[in-house]
Amino acid sequence: MSEEINKESSIRLYLRRIIFGTDTPQGRYFDICLIICIILSVALVFLDTIVSIHSAYGGMILQLEWFFTVLFTVEYIIRLYCSTNRWQYAKSFYGVVDFLSILPSYLILFFPGANFSMVIRILRLFRVFRVLKLLRYLSEGNVLLQALTQSSRKVIMFFFSVSLIVVVLGSVMYAVEGPYNGFTSIPKSIYWTIVTITTVGYGDITPVTELGQGIAALTMLIGYSIIAIPTGIITAEISQEMRRNRDLRRCSNCLKLGHETDAGFCNQCGNELQDVV
Repeated sequence: MSEEINKESSIRLYLRRIIFGTDTPQGRYFDICLIICIILSVALVFLDTIVSIHSAYGGMILQLEWFFTVLFTVEYIIRLYCSTNRWQYAKSFYGVVDFLSILPSYLILFFPGANFSMVIRILRLFRVFRVLKLLRYLSEGNVLLQALTQSSRKVIMFFFSVSLIVVVLGSVMYAVEGPYNGFTSIPKSIYWTIVTITTVGYGDITPVTELGQGIAALTMLIGYSIIAIPTGIITAEISQEMRRNRDLRRCSNCLKLGHETDAGFCNQCGNELQDVV
């Protein structure tokens, strides 16, 4: 009995090293094969939405899609089997993504009209981030995430202020133009204001009166003025975060700070750098 338990534990450990680890050749080969399968399965979803390709190769695409569905299902079951904490993996972000990526194909068996749910398979692209470990190991990604976190309050207050401006201008345009000129309600007038202030300009609703056109011109100028604000906020935070990361690179010999994050040696004395403060 103990031999069977030990054998099962060794199998789980072996599978865990391949599926969740990248420090072995088998694990790297598994990740490469998984990336290829994810990209191909997402490409099938794209191609199946083209009418000419769907009419000519719809049957083949369906067979390939079921092949990838079964493949990802087996992979999901194996991940649950060899996980150290199965429930924690199942409720994690990538565990939910893994589950949702295989769910649509099975839903269609019971709900034939649920073809729109096939788009959920696009979530498989998020699995590429896990396979490549981008969010964990790339310092550039960490800098960006930290900068977004630091600037979140400023950006939220900025969008709150813009929302107030949009509501006020939309209400004014509704009062000035009215339903006869296409501004049939305040929500629709707010929609026009958002389209105008973001310089999109669909042209489905246009002011007719001179006063309305003047307000439209003012809205356009406001749009040009505020577009650069969130970009400037985030850019400033990224610059500060990069500066903080450079300050962490201190030379143990001459104590010089400010080295680039990818630098291996001090640019003043040539000593090997250590990632210490």
